Amino acid sequence: MVSLLCCGPKMAACGLVLSAWGVVMLVRGLRGREGSEGPGPERIYRLYEQVSYNCFIAAGLYALLGGFSLCQTRLNKRKEYMVR
Repeated sequence: MVSLLCCGPKMAACGLVLSAWGVVMLVRGLRGREGSEGPGPERIYRLYEQVSYNCFIAAGLYALLGGFSLCQTRLNKRKEYMVR
């Protein structure tokens, strides 16, 4: 039988914590800014929008890593209770 378990419990827990922290920090940093001063507000808004897309993509990748780590954590828990 093929096992999907590929990392240990500590590595899975570390990946879960890091991905949760990454999603929270990236999504929290995307607050809208009203009335920015300086030359070329349209350019600033366009750059800000591009950065926000990149942050959402990175947050999505962190969420995928979190799902993988959660799966690995559950597989490790199940392995602890299996009788050989």
